[in-house]
Formats: sequence, C-alpha cells, structure tokens
Amino acid sequence: MSAYFYGLGVGFSLILAIGAQNAFVLKQGLKQQYVMIVCAICALSDSILIYLGVVGFSKIIQQYPIIVELAKYLGAGFLFFYGLKSLYSAFYHQDVLEPSQIEPENLYKIIGLCLAFTWLNPHVYLDTVILIGSISAQFNADSIKFALGAMSASWIFFFSLGYAARLLLPVFRKAIAWKILDFIIGMMMWGIAISLLI
Repeated sequence: MSAYFYGLGVGFSLILAIGAQNAFVLKQGLKQQYVMIVCAICALSDSILIYLGVVGFSKIIQQYPIIVELAKYLGAGFLFFYGLKSLYSAFYHQDVLEPSQIEPENLYKIIGLCLAFTWLNPHVYLDTVILIGSISAQFNADSIKFALGAMSASWIFFFSLGYAARLLLPVFRKAIAWKILDFIIGMMMWGIAISLLI
C-alpha cells in the first residue's frame, strides 16, 4: 500500500496549485450547475492521462514534443479568450445574488469548456504523463498501485472542490463578490496564458 499512498501524496501535491481548471470547477460549484459532470470529467481526464504516463506514453511525448507545443499555443489562445469573457462579466454583468437563480448554461458548452481546460493545458501533460509517469517507474510491479493513488487524489480533490464551494455561498449573495471572482479568474487566465507563451 505504500506505493498507493505515495501516489496519493504526489497527486495532491501536483493538483493543489490554483490553475484554470480548478477555477472553473470552483465557479461551477458556486453556481451549483453540472457540478457532478464537471468534477467527473476533470477526474476521469486526469485518470486517463496518469494511466498513459504509467504505461509509457511519456516516452512518446518526449519523442514528439510538438504535442505539448501544440497544446501550449491552443491553450494560451483559449485562456486569453476565456479570461476576456470573465473580465467582461466582471465589469458589465450584474449576476443575480442567488446562484440557484442564475440561468443555467448549455450542458454541451460546459462539457466543451471543461475538456478544453483539461486537454489544452500543457502543464497537465508535464504533470500527469511525464512527471507521474517517470516517478512510477521506480515502483516497478507496484506502478499501478502508485497510479491508483495519484488517480484517487484527482477524484477526491475535484469532488471536494466542486461540492465544498457551496460553503462560500453566503459570501456570494452579494453581486460584488461575483464581480471580484470574475475579475480574479480573468486575470488568472491571462496570467497563465502569458506564462505559457514566455
């Protein structure tokens, strides 16, 4: 079981950093819209990437760095656009105070955004496929247990983030709180986009 818990620790250490994907999950949790679907997509995507890393896909990515390079530019463009949208909301939209009253967005749009935040993020390939894949090599026969630990960290984290967000709802009964959140998310998206390019 030590390989499992080591994987769990590595998984948490990599996923706890605030990023675009986490901010998106938090916002959906606050809106209380499609939380289970969003959390499941994020956790399942991580699990797929971790599995690919452990079974040796990291070697393919290292041989063909164009995969990460392509994700870098597509991801930066996507984050810039989404950041612009969040900043526009921060300055021009007046969201209603109760999240339950916010008009739900189209499910397919939310799924598309969730997949983009995950699969167009070059860091996800470096963290899950290359880094976790490389660390798993030292466990030899127990590498799958290590991978299961890292996968568990993703499932625990995303569902905790998505569903614990409702604890912050009293704060978000004020319209200004939504504006501040949108502004922070917008600036964060732009910051990540710039960091990807430089």
